[in-house]
Formats: sequence, C-alpha cells, structure tokens
Amino acid sequence: MPGSKSNLVSLHEDVINDTSDLSEMKISDEKGSVEKRTMTLIEKNGYHDSVYINAAKIFQGIHTEKCKDRILVRYGDDSVSPLLTFKDEYSQRVSYELAFNALKYQDLLEEILLDSCCYPCQSIPDDLTSLLVVMLYDLQDRKFQAREIFDEGEPVAEVQKIEHYLYSSRTKLAAALARWRIKHDALSIEYVLPETIRKQQQRASALPLYVWINTFKISPQDVFRDLKKKGFTKVETVSDFDHYTYCVDQHCHDVLVFPSSLKEELLNLDLFADCKLLLQDKSRSLAVHSAQALLNTGDDIIVAHVGSHLTIVHMSVLTNHSMSRIFVCGVKSSAKAAELRNLFSHMGCNDIELLHEDFTEIGPTDPRLQKAKVILLLPQCSGLGVGNPIDFILNEHRDAGLLRDLFQGSVSEDKLCILAERQLNELMHAMTFGKVQAIVYCTSSVYPEENELVVKKALEAGVEGNKLQPYRLIPPVFSTCSNSKAPTEIFFKMEPSEISSGCFLAILAREEDSSENVSVKDILARAAAKGLLGGIVREKSKEEEKKRPKVTQRRSSITGRGIELKIAEFLRHQTVSNIKAEVSVPKAVSNIQQKNVKKTHTYAQQKKSLNPVSDTALPSVLKHTSHLSPMGKAYDRQTHARKARAERKRVVLKPVEIVFPPVITSYASPQGNKPRTSTHHRFHGWTGAKGSSGRILPPPQSKALKPTVLGCPRPWL
Repeated sequence: MPGSKSNLVSLHEDVINDTSDLSEMKISDEKGSVEKRTMTLIEKNGYHDSVYINAAKIFQGIHTEKCKDRILVRYGDDSVSPLLTFKDEYSQRVSYELAFNALKYQDLLEEILLDSCCYPCQSIPDDLTSLLVVMLYDLQDRKFQAREIFDEGEPVAEVQKIEHYLYSSRTKLAAALARWRIKHDALSIEYVLPETIRKQQQRASALPLYVWINTFKISPQDVFRDLKKKGFTKVETVSDFDHYTYCVDQHCHDVLVFPSSLKEELLNLDLFADCKLLLQDKSRSLAVHSAQALLNTGDDIIVAHVGSHLTIVHMSVLTNHSMSRIFVCGVKSSAKAAELRNLFSHMGCNDIELLHEDFTEIGPTDPRLQKAKVILLLPQCSGLGVGNPIDFILNEHRDAGLLRDLFQGSVSEDKLCILAERQLNELMHAMTFGKVQAIVYCTSSVYPEENELVVKKALEAGVEGNKLQPYRLIPPVFSTCSNSKAPTEIFFKMEPSEISSGCFLAILAREEDSSENVSVKDILARAAAKGLLGGIVREKSKEEEKKRPKVTQRRSSITGRGIELKIAEFLRHQTVSNIKAEVSVPKAVSNIQQKNVKKTHTYAQQKKSLNPVSDTALPSVLKHTSHLSPMGKAYDRQTHARKARAERKRVVLKPVEIVFPPVITSYASPQGNKPRTSTHHRFHGWTGAKGSSGRILPPPQSKALKPTVLGCPRPWL
C-alpha cells in the first residue's frame, strides 16, 4: 500500500496545520540563547474512523440545501439532531474542521463526484452521502494517497466501505479535479471560495493567540521567567512580533498575546499542559475584566449563561481576593454539574455556585442572590465577529449552525429577529434585580440589532412599576492595573481584523440616587475593593459640604481626644449621597459639624442688663447674637461660629478679637467712688483682615473702649 517516504509533502516553513505533527524542538537555555527550531510537516495521513463518522454527522446538519430543481446529490434526512461522541478534545476539533471544510467546498466535491461518475452509486444509500463527501475532501487533501491511521479497536463498517470505494476510484476522481482546475485556471481549490470566505480564512490564520494567566497556579512573574528560559522575548505591541515573541495585552493586564504561527509549540508547553496559561478569545477577557472592575469587597456576581467554562474560571481568578461568590445559571443536568465541579476544582476555584434554573426563570427577589451587585450577560448571538469559528464553537459550546452562517456571510432575518428578541428579554430581566447595580452585556456579533439597538430598547423600556433608580450607560473599565487609557466611548466595539475578533461591550449602571442613604461601611467596602483604603478615613463628599455650615479652622480649644470622639460620632451618624465617594485623608478637622457641639451643655444663665449698643457700633457678625452670660469663664475653652443670616453663601471666616463696650457697675474702688469697667465679657468673632506680618488684626476700637485679652472665648447660643 502506498505511503512511503517518497510520498511525503515538501516542507513548508510558514504553514502549520492543526492536524500536522510537530517534530523535535531543541532549545538551549545557556546564556539565554536558543537553537534554531526544526519543524517538519509530515504528510497528512488521515484520521480515526470515529472522526469521519462525527464529521459526517456535523456536515449532515449544516450542508447547503439546494433548490429542488437543482438537486443532483441527495443527503438523506437531517431532521434528527446527531449524537456526537468524541474520544478527546483533538478528535472533537478535527471533526468540526473536517465538516467545515466539506461545507466550504461542497459544490466542488459534488461536481467531482458527478464528473467522475462515482455518484450516484447503488451500493451507497443517501444516508451515507455526507460521509462520502467528507471522506472525499480528506482524500484529495492527502493527494489521493492511502490512509495510514486506523482505529485500535474494531473498525467502523460504513467508513471502511466508503474508503474502499473512493480509493478504488481515485484515478477518476483525481482526473475530475484536474479538469476543474484547468477549466477555472485555479492553482489550488482555495480559489473556488468566495472572497469573503477567503478573507475570513486569512484573518483567522493571522489572528494572534490570546492567553490569560491562571494566577491560582502561577504568578505573572514566574510566567515571564519561564517563557524567557524557553527563548521567548517580551515586546511592547503586536506590531513588534518577530516569531518567538509575545506582549501583554493593552486592555487586560493578565492576558498575553503570541503570534499565530506558534500555536502548536505553545500548546505543547508545560504552562498550557498544567493549565497555567489558558487559550481564549480576547472578547471574553474584556467582559470579565469589565465585571470585576464594578465589584466591591463582598459583592456577588451572576453569570447568566454557562457558555464558556474558561470564562467562569477567569471570573473566579479575578475575584479571588474580594470574597465574592459567582452564581452560574442554567446548569441543567447533574452530569454537567459534576463535570463543571471537577473542572473548577482542578483549576483551583472554590467560590462558584451552580444554579440549575435558566437565568430568566430566576426571580429578582431570590434569597440566594441578594448580595449580587453585578450581572455578566453573554447571550447567544449570531457570532459573525469571531475570528476562529472552530475555537468559538468548542469554547462556547455552541452548535455547528454557526459554521453555515459564517460560510454564507450573513444570518437570515428570521434568525436575527429571534436572537435579538431573546437578548432583549434577558437584558430587561436583568434590570429587574433590585440589588444589582451594574450589568455587563457582551456579544461577538457585528449586527447593530444584537448590540446597540438591544441596549437602547432596554433602556427606553425600563422596568414597569419599578421604583428603583434607572440604568444609564457608562464607559467600561477593564482593569485597575492596566496601563491603557480609559475608554471614552459609551459602547466598546472591536471590528473583526487580523489582530482581533469582533466584540461589542456595553456597561449599564444605575444612576446615583441623591436621596439614598449609603452607610459609611459600604463606602469603605467599595474603597477597599479598589485598593484605596489603607486605614484612612474617607473624605467628605461635596453634597455634605453643601448641607453643613462652615465651622472654624482654628480649634485650639478642643483637645485631640475631643476631636477623635467627634469624628467617631460623625462616622456613626453621618450618611452620604454620592455612591462613588472616594476615600482619602480629611484636609482639616474643621469639617466636623458644629451642631454636635451646639447645645451640648445645660446650665442656668444669669442675665445681666447691658447698656444698649447700636447696630452700627457692632460688626455684622454680632447683629444677631444673643446677650452674654456671666458664665463666660466657666466655658472659655470652647469656640463657636455663627453663619451670617444675611448671606446665604458660605464664607471661610478668620478670627479677630471683638471688644464689648464697658459695663458700669455700682461698686466703688478702693481709691474712691470712680466706677470701674468690667472685663468679664468679650467675644471672638471672625473677619478676614490680616496684618502685613500675617497676623490677624482686631477691628478698630474707639478710645472709650479698653481691650482686655481673655484666655479663650465662650460658646454663643
């Protein structure tokens, strides 16, 4: 049977296929030098029988249906969903790839079968036509050479039958293919593909590899050190790539980017084998980083769909230190739950709880979700923005119908309407959760009907009868540690390109309620989650500053212990209205409310009559003050500031000494009956006058008044 070394395909340095075998890779760690890698692309020599069977089942469900008057090749009944059983991840991947290739070249393969007179064949029923087309594609891809890979167990009879039939007709099949190439002047069969599909394939082949670091198992520094030992060089951006290089993603600090040509080598590294590095599309990393940036310490998060298991693991890794729980909806079967628990345990996740109900079946008052403050919504979408459809289907556990849509380059109107309606219902249901403060909505679609229009319709509709604050759009924040600039656009979008897949991201956050009282404990929790709290008291918000009267900045008469007591009292009773109040050191103790001091002492005041003083003889601050009490000395260690009632705006006042006019008493001095001036009554008011030396100057005094300095002023009621 043919298949000797003479049948090997020539080596290609710039082509690495997922089904190719990698030869030895010699690396020297001495002095950081790396020996040249030698890679040999071995001839494709087929797959196991089970791969052909699974690929045929997938192709049966996604093949292009022809009009009745154009049907020449019949594929049997495809109304029943096929039951797929894969040995391992590799078998699953190549089965989908083989089915997708058969779909892309369906017209050509059918023409070869008809031109070579290999179809129709009485011995091959219509139910096996899909297997016939799939195996024909693989045969021509092997240059019509015999298969060298066989199952270890019993072979599949249908596969053996089709293989024998095609191989016996290989000469006629090869001649039919050659005639087609001459007719269309095609160097290879890729020329039969539409331009949109060729561009999509080119983008997919050049798309960089995005991997994120599982910090449950390894630190970023150890990853960098390990990659350096293996000969990889860290560069700044994707544009600096030169084969064995990588860079850190500009949006997510734990995501590394590698050239696409290194896929096979990377997947064979211990870092990937031990789940220390995980390969996943960047759009999912953007979604989890956006959700993590909205969480505070102790906040829970709801993941509305099971979707990608790696997305849930990544969310758990990012929230490891915030004492948050992750609730995953839609885990229907016990077998699926057991599979997920095994995966999460292997990855090191212990903060994930599985819910068997679908997201829309869970009520907003569910007691399990009362601490949930963020919902991560990754709805099922058309997915036409993905770069590598096979990876997307496998990672997101999507159906193979996406391959048909990608090949056609569009989605039917009916399907798009169904998807958009479902997305809108899920988003509006998320808005009914009263405790939730933010929703992260992310798709891989390029259609506005699934992106902007869904979000805008949900915001316009609101929630009937809901007295909660409405939602508004805010720009996403991907990471507190990222060096990238914060986005300014409300919607974050990436178009499909050679450096990234398509992605749409929207953040819906509740508007701030100025009447809502938020405890200091909540403020400190938010600050701790952002890393802003280091045993520091929060700074007063602007709303508080507007509500309270200005007080003196000079508190020399209040002891340090008294200040601490006042701050403690304030933190127990004061509330804030700004939910995003930042935590910092107060600039001055003078922000403590004076009303906590006012009227705290009760005593019996003895009124004495004073000579009337005209309003013009007193400063404006004194025009509304009450009469003085003779108990001034007993309280001369306390201060008080009054707000000027004539002026509604707040003014920073500065101390100045004001002297009352003398009070004439009726007792006599030892020197005679000359009346004496009482010096018991003084008042320290506030004004803005200063001398040239910076000292605060008293107001001008008349010659009739003799100032006498008191130790400390007394409070005024």
